[in-house]
Amino acid sequence: MRTTVTLDPDLGARLKDLARERDVSFKEVLNSTLRAGLAVESPRAKRFKVIARPLGARPGIDLNRALRLADQLEDQAVAHKLELGK
Repeated sequence: MRTTVTLDPDLGARLKDLARERDVSFKEVLNSTLRAGLAVESPRAKRFKVIARPLGARPGIDLNRALRLADQLEDQAVAHKLELGK
């Protein structure tokens, strides 16, 4: 297959040097380098598992509104600090 590839200058120079050292064509060095890189298997990431635990919430507390409650508590704390600062 014929294609055009734009290489970074440092990679092109390294491949040319390698071709000279091995006394082979640039194409051969490029293909063998790509094959070697593609043959390396990357380790599979370990699956992340979430372990659910009971929160022990009291009956009647809607945890879906926890952020709203946290915002209200934070607002009250800020208001209290501002009152104390006066």
